[in-house]
Amino acid sequence: MVSANRFKFFILVFFIIMFGNAAAVYAARAVQSAPPVKEVQQAEKDKASEAAMEDNTLATLKSILELRTHLNKRLNEKKKQMKRASSKSEKEDLQHDIDKLNEQLTKSREDFDRIAAGVDVSMFQDKKEQKFDWKEEITSLVRPALDEMKRMTAKVRQKSQLNMELEHATKLLPEAKDAVKNLKVLIAETEDRTIKKELKKELAEWENRVQQLDNERSIAQMQLEQLEREEESMVEASQKSIKHFFKTRGLYIFLAITAAVAISLFCWLLYRFIVKVVPGYRKEHISLKLRIVDLAFRIMTVVLAITGLFAVLYAAQDWVLLSIAIIFLLGIGWTARLAVPKMWNQGRLMLNIGPVREGERVLFDGIPWLVKKINVYSVFENPELGVSLRIPIEKLLDMESRPYDTSERWFPCRKGDWVILSDGTRGKVVSQSHEMVNLVMRGGARKSYLTTDFLSMSPLNLSRTFRIKVPFGISYDLQEHSTALIPDALGEYIAERLKVENYEEHLKNLRVEFQAAGGSSLDMVVIADFDGEMAPLYNRIRRAIQRWCVEACTINNWDIPFPQLTVHKAKD
Repeated sequence: MVSANRFKFFILVFFIIMFGNAAAVYAARAVQSAPPVKEVQQAEKDKASEAAMEDNTLATLKSILELRTHLNKRLNEKKKQMKRASSKSEKEDLQHDIDKLNEQLTKSREDFDRIAAGVDVSMFQDKKEQKFDWKEEITSLVRPALDEMKRMTAKVRQKSQLNMELEHATKLLPEAKDAVKNLKVLIAETEDRTIKKELKKELAEWENRVQQLDNERSIAQMQLEQLEREEESMVEASQKSIKHFFKTRGLYIFLAITAAVAISLFCWLLYRFIVKVVPGYRKEHISLKLRIVDLAFRIMTVVLAITGLFAVLYAAQDWVLLSIAIIFLLGIGWTARLAVPKMWNQGRLMLNIGPVREGERVLFDGIPWLVKKINVYSVFENPELGVSLRIPIEKLLDMESRPYDTSERWFPCRKGDWVILSDGTRGKVVSQSHEMVNLVMRGGARKSYLTTDFLSMSPLNLSRTFRIKVPFGISYDLQEHSTALIPDALGEYIAERLKVENYEEHLKNLRVEFQAAGGSSLDMVVIADFDGEMAPLYNRIRRAIQRWCVEACTINNWDIPFPQLTVHKAKD
């Protein structure tokens, strides 16, 4: 029963979705088929503008035909004069005029075809095959990108050119009309037939110029108006350009990048699979053969990714993007040629045959490190500090590593050790890294050192074993017993006091020896070795030994000397 209800529910939902989709499609069609009032008004305006444009076009075409008739008439006259000319200079001038009239006639035909057809006729003309030399062949890769830039700015450049032509024709037309007016006045005033004949020829030339300038102005004005009507607003043009970009080149770029990323990801997954399967990769230090395979695999990954990117652009037949990609790749190659020695040295490092090798000891920032792994980012470790560093392989180029002995220390101390520095500071190491070492002294005061400064102070580590030497002097009156009896007695007393004050279990060695015959005393030295657990009481034990020496002297009636001045009197 429950399953039947669920089935009915799904059927109902299905029909609701289908009905909603059908209603949405019908509403969209209805909206499209019933244009709003504003669109109707705009359509009527466009129709009126098109009608006015057609009238203007017909008038312009009529004017061009009149100009062509006039040019043909003048051309025939010039050819007749050419036949009658006798001097060479006159023939050259007439030939120049004929060439100029032919150019104007050709231009008038092109203008007529362009205005009548409403398109750029030059696009349909057969172009002669051009031969490129080797320099142009090399730069031919840049041509698609430049052509695309020209195409994107074609309308702007065309509008600028038309404005220049319109301004030029508008500026010269009044001057030409003034020349026609002046020539007509001279023709009316003169009675000399020869002068009048030459003036009429000149008048015909200037009237031709007036008509030509007027036609140029009309054509430029009409083309500008047509461009302005075809122009869209900045927002609409931007939206249209963005949509077109994402439908064409944006899609191609996305697919090309996706192909490169997919190939790189596939190669990475394949590499991870190989690392898990091949036993040699699980060793602490990889063999040279596997390193060569590893390096070749990385190079192959880059080559395949670039090939996939170019394959997508080639399949899309977008020569602009393809040429840009080739130029970009050539630029990278040209830049990389300077880095070839550096890349060679990095390759040697990755093959573990360079100056820095895995499993060896290297000095970096004044601290010894164990080279754990060499790769694009190498791993350095310091066992004593408990710190790992990720070092770019570029920094390894100026380093050198060496084999190390197991007895070598990686750092003078560890966390929790007590140390004495050359500046007299004694404290417990509470934290240490390759950057800072923090000490806490008796009483709770803390002191911090840069690691390099800490190492320069030759830290004395007390946390393994340490020795205390306490010098002590007795009087010269005890010279007879100073080398044997007194040292033994003093040692027995200090050993007894160490046992009473619970220092004996940490005592490793105790000796009292005669040290030297001083200027005012016979000097003894108490040598006591303790294990590292007594390091926090280092100064307390030193003071206690001094106290016990004084107590022993008191008990045994040994004089403790002080500095004396002895005066020897000469005999009479």
